[in-house]
Amino acid sequence: MNSLWRPHKFVLTLLIFISLCLTVQEIKAEKDTEMEKNRIQIYKENPRYWQYKGEPILLIGGSVEDNLFQIPNLKEHLEVLNSVGGNYVRSTMSWVDEGDVPPFKKVGDLYDLNQWNDEFWNRFRNFITWTHEMDIIVQIEVWATFNYYREPWAANPFNPKNNSNYTAEETGLPTVVKSHPVATENNFFWSVPKERNQEIVLKYQEKYVDKLLAETLPYGHILYCMDNETAVTAAWGEYWATYIKEQAAAAGRTVETTEMWDPWDLSHEKHKATFDHPETYSFCDISQNNHQKGQRHWDNAQKIRAKISPIRPINNIKIYGADGGRFGSTQDGLERFWRNIFGGFASARFHRPDSGVGLSETAQAHLKSMRMLADSMDIFTSEPHNDLLSHRADNGAYTIANPGREYAVYFPNGGSVHLSLSTGAKTDSKKITVRWLNIAKSEWMQEKEILFNDRVALSAPTADHRIVLSAPTEAHWAVLIQSK
Repeated sequence: MNSLWRPHKFVLTLLIFISLCLTVQEIKAEKDTEMEKNRIQIYKENPRYWQYKGEPILLIGGSVEDNLFQIPNLKEHLEVLNSVGGNYVRSTMSWVDEGDVPPFKKVGDLYDLNQWNDEFWNRFRNFITWTHEMDIIVQIEVWATFNYYREPWAANPFNPKNNSNYTAEETGLPTVVKSHPVATENNFFWSVPKERNQEIVLKYQEKYVDKLLAETLPYGHILYCMDNETAVTAAWGEYWATYIKEQAAAAGRTVETTEMWDPWDLSHEKHKATFDHPETYSFCDISQNNHQKGQRHWDNAQKIRAKISPIRPINNIKIYGADGGRFGSTQDGLERFWRNIFGGFASARFHRPDSGVGLSETAQAHLKSMRMLADSMDIFTSEPHNDLLSHRADNGAYTIANPGREYAVYFPNGGSVHLSLSTGAKTDSKKITVRWLNIAKSEWMQEKEILFNDRVALSAPTADHRIVLSAPTEAHWAVLIQSK
């Protein structure tokens, strides 16, 4: 009987094993489906915005550094951001500042590009874990452009004089690059097949990107930008965006990609590589427009917003402007932040000091106020509507509205403006509520309720359904008008 039992026992064991395998596959399939549903992706109801965990999400943020994972008090910094309503950070894959560590292991005097520096990847892993836990969206810049020029290139592990894996003669890579990145004199960025096809260099570049993806693809809160302020050939970004999407697909994931070009003028030919190629880049980043000031900043961005087809999210990972910096004042930076959100864009993040206000107390107040306003209205069904404003000075006021339902108006520096409520629904006998938001203090003033035939409050509504809005003081104010 024992001999007869053995085959049956084998078959039973095999069936149990197959059953367990099927169960594991089913669990994995369920997890993959849940992951795809919950990842950061284009909002299905309005593709100008993002959705995360199945809900629309407005991305706002600020941070003390661009390669945030390298700072020592990272978790505390993220908690501060989270506490004021911020949910969006930048991560250049950079290692040039004091205290930073590179991604590769140094063996003797030279780096080995086949071995990883555990400290670098542990820091990065903690960053990804903590941002995931706090529902903070991370926009990664895969190639930190400035790491590959001037002094940073002299110490970069990819520089042939610094590693044991290839030589300058084998690769054609320079050991010294004295120029600014805009000159594109480091052919490290010309390694792809459509350019110089430097296979030895490309092998190690792909190995590095594979490691980055191994750390990030298990998560759903990552956006991928190929470069920071690049001026190189469009073939470079196209190669890496395609490579990242293909590697993600092989792992059962879908990812969102973009490129960031150097020119401040959004009409520059370089930007077309992103704007005109949705098959490569699923979203756009127009951070360089945030060098512009006042009305021009708004107008240039709105021209691009109107042209982008198909409609995609447009991000602003860098808002320039801080007193003492090179790219405008603190007032400029704060205005740019508010104009971007009121302009109907998907994200806005204050750039690190001293190029931006970072996560300073001022930045925290404006982040908190923006979140208070966005949570009080349906910003995802609203559109920029400066056409509803009259008696308006250049850069005097900006509005985003769902006509007939709700209107928000931003005043960069006090003043007054006329707002027309006649578009949309009939308002002759409707009540409207008016709430002023003191942005610097993150405080709502007492709500007022008025009838459209009531000529006492708020400078009295006019016969053509226009109200006059006057900011309480010369400072940053927003006002929310909602129909009841």
